[in-house]
Amino acid sequence: MMRPRLPTLAIIVVALATIAFACLSGALLNLMIFMMIIALAAQGWNILGGYAGLSSFGHAAFFGAGAYAMAVLQTRFGINAWIALVVGIALGALVGAVIGFLSFRSGLKGSYFALITLAFAEVARILANSTDFTGGAAGILLKLQTGLPYLQFADRRYFLLITIGFVAIGLLVSWWLEHSRFGAYLVALRENEQAAQALGVDVFAVKMKAIAISGALTAAAGCLYAQNYLFIDANVAFGSWISIEALFAAIVGGAGTVLGPLIGAIVLLGLGELTKCVSGGIPGMDLLVFGVILVLSVAFSPNGLVMLMKSLGLRAPAKAKEA
Repeated sequence: MMRPRLPTLAIIVVALATIAFACLSGALLNLMIFMMIIALAAQGWNILGGYAGLSSFGHAAFFGAGAYAMAVLQTRFGINAWIALVVGIALGALVGAVIGFLSFRSGLKGSYFALITLAFAEVARILANSTDFTGGAAGILLKLQTGLPYLQFADRRYFLLITIGFVAIGLLVSWWLEHSRFGAYLVALRENEQAAQALGVDVFAVKMKAIAISGALTAAAGCLYAQNYLFIDANVAFGSWISIEALFAAIVGGAGTVLGPLIGAIVLLGLGELTKCVSGGIPGMDLLVFGVILVLSVAFSPNGLVMLMKSLGLRAPAKAKEA
């Protein structure tokens, strides 16, 4: 397991912030904001799927809960954006706890757990699409109001800094897991749940905490998405696309690692955008690239790009000593 030190994480965050302030292109700003939102969602998936080994196909349920909380509280109740953000994150944790309680009490694991999370996300999408309170099929359009109290800025670099800040929090959470007893419990569950339970680990409680943290991080990504694009509907908020993006980014970057989700999101979305530019905007080419990268990752680097870079870094000094 690759365990970066806190100074390394700080350097990465500062580098991202520096790029944000140096960025003058609106298109590049939009891409970086989207990268950070996907990286945050992938960090949420990584807590549950990477560290705990509980693969989920339905993280859209958490993402959508945060996005709709952010939008509904502002448009229907006039609640401050920052308060709505906190409520959205808490709601994501609550949704995670509900799904976890129903699933783990029933003993669901493996593919059964993955499918039940997908079912919850799809039910939420149908309900949001057919309920007037959530805007129905028309969705919810947020009012454009620039200023710090509204979490909207005329200079979009400030919003990018906020998304980087949340990704930094996700990095710290993952770093804490790799250095805490709770994180050791998660890895024990992933490797052998029966053995962990025999050693006295409270399996149900550990799983519940993991899915609540995972839901909170993913809901934060949903909140930021709604506030950035100022529009959501059921297919955006609860669509399978976000579950796939989060899962792909974590797996390609390195599931169960601190930096994996961030690196995976940057590589996938960066190459996807590059493909669009090179191909002249041919529809579906970025998805083709996603598929190719995933196949290559599974075939040649099943532990992700982070572990691949680590292994290459270890081989280079070894070859130098042999020479």
